Formats: sequence, C-alpha cells, structure tokens
Amino acid sequence: MASVVVTIKIMPTSPDVDLDNLYNQACTNIRNFVDEKHKEDEIRKQLEPIGFGLQALKLVFVMDESLGDTEKLEQTVLSLEQVESVEVTDVRRAIG
Repeated sequence: MASVVVTIKIMPTSPDVDLDNLYNQACTNIRNFVDEKHKEDEIRKQLEPIGFGLQALKLVFVMDESLGDTEKLEQTVLSLEQVESVEVTDVRRAIG
C-alpha cells in the first residue's frame, strides 16, 4: 500500500492554551495511531492565526494508506483536554 500525507487542524479551546504542550499530546496520539513504519517520522507543526490571539495548530504527518480513514484519529485527538475541534484538511498520496 501507498503512504499518505495527512494534515490535521486542531482548534484549542482558548488563546491561553499552551500549544507546545498540546502539540506533544497530539503527537503521542498520532504516533499511537500510525503504523510501525511511520512511528518515528517527523510530525511537522504549523501555527495558523485565527483571530483575537487564537491560533490553530496544524500537524502534517505520514501514515500508511491501508489504515483507512482518519476518523478514529480525529476522535482520539478531539478527546484531549483543551481541544475544541479537529479537522482533517488534506490527505494526499505520497509518491516515491
């Protein structure tokens, strides 16, 4: 099976949320979800300004396509304290 590059957007509950801590918690959940082949791959972090001091946390990572959809992963990240919403914004098949 091919690998896919997934981008998820995590909205914190308030501008006061420690995004570095939230990033670490989300990375732990993602690494528990992805296959062994991609467990140690880098998870890239981007901050997206929303407004009034609020920033969304965008994470980009690779997983195996055979894992299917990302709904279980979204629910796992959504269950974290201080997460308002989670949205998969992009899924692309990796080439190479």
